[in-house]
Amino acid sequence: MTNQNDKGTGTAGGTTRILSVTDLSLVVLVGASGSGKSTFARKHFKPTEIISSDFCRGLVADDENDQSASKDAFDVLHYIAGKRLAAGRLTVVDATSVQQESRKQLIQLARQYDVLPIAIVLDVPEEVCAERNATRADRAGMPRRVIQRHIRELRRSLRHLERDGFRKVHILRGVEQVESAQVVRERRFNDLTHLTGPFDIIGDIHGCSCELETLLGKLGYVDGAHPEGRTAVFVGDLVDRGPDTPGVLRRVMSMTASAAALCVPGNHENKLGRWLMGRKVQHTHGLAETIAQLEGESKEFRQQVAEFIDGLVSHYVLDRGRLVVSHAGLPEKYHGRTSGRVRSHALYGDTTGETDEFGLPVRYPWAEDYRGRAAVVYGHTPVPTATWL
Repeated sequence: MTNQNDKGTGTAGGTTRILSVTDLSLVVLVGASGSGKSTFARKHFKPTEIISSDFCRGLVADDENDQSASKDAFDVLHYIAGKRLAAGRLTVVDATSVQQESRKQLIQLARQYDVLPIAIVLDVPEEVCAERNATRADRAGMPRRVIQRHIRELRRSLRHLERDGFRKVHILRGVEQVESAQVVRERRFNDLTHLTGPFDIIGDIHGCSCELETLLGKLGYVDGAHPEGRTAVFVGDLVDRGPDTPGVLRRVMSMTASAAALCVPGNHENKLGRWLMGRKVQHTHGLAETIAQLEGESKEFRQQVAEFIDGLVSHYVLDRGRLVVSHAGLPEKYHGRTSGRVRSHALYGDTTGETDEFGLPVRYPWAEDYRGRAAVVYGHTPVPTATWL
């Protein structure tokens, strides 16, 4: 079970495995004692990015091999990792992590700070691990049964790592794959800080294709492209309620495909996407009209819409971090983060559980207390006029 994003390149010594690592993530190295985790970490990551359980034992017990200090050592490890993740820094955990419970705590830590947990597994033969430990003065006395137990636990874990919650799993089998692997850092999908605009941010269209075309024309767009290179940014809720949802989708899908526009999902796209995937949803708030309109379209078009919605990113960070766009707004602690919690807030916002005189949910006024660095532009809640808070 290797991650589907792993790529290989030919070399004189064999194939180089390319391991993609998201630039803000918690990377967990998994392997028996002697499998080469620390060497691998030093080769591919900065010293300051690596938190070693052995080092943490040394901090609390003056002895990196004092197993009686393990609980306190992992408390220290989790604390440091949490501080780094809170600061938005990639963090690598160098520990055996062959036991499900130890991995579970790290996955929970990643979720707490809304970053992706990634596993890199070093599946090295028992004999190699034992030989390496024998050459280390501090490990020479390690019983062979400890390594054997580690490897048994590792092998039992392999098929469950993604189910446990790791978003990416890279498995390196044998010394050659470990030594030839190359780690490549990937920008988060929501990180478009290199794009500086100018931007035209367009709110909830709700199936009004004619009005969208009129607006684009007034903004200077010609057949979906701007002659001066401006970028349209759609804040979601393209669909439902209006008379021509397919027309809106065609225009926005065409503009995003040609890089003339960006689009984040709204709660209405989320619901339509679930219907297109065959899930049961209530046909309310305009979805029934959208379904009727899409049933008049080809199966191929409906499939294209499903793929388009599935590929939408919860929010974008733009203009060197000075602009954030999401459908329902986003507090600063979630900017550039990746989790179900972040996506939920970006789609729906926070509600108080009450409704207003129009029957709409009362939204928690998070924006009134917002003092973040970036300007956050969002739609979702109907207001008579756009305002800066």
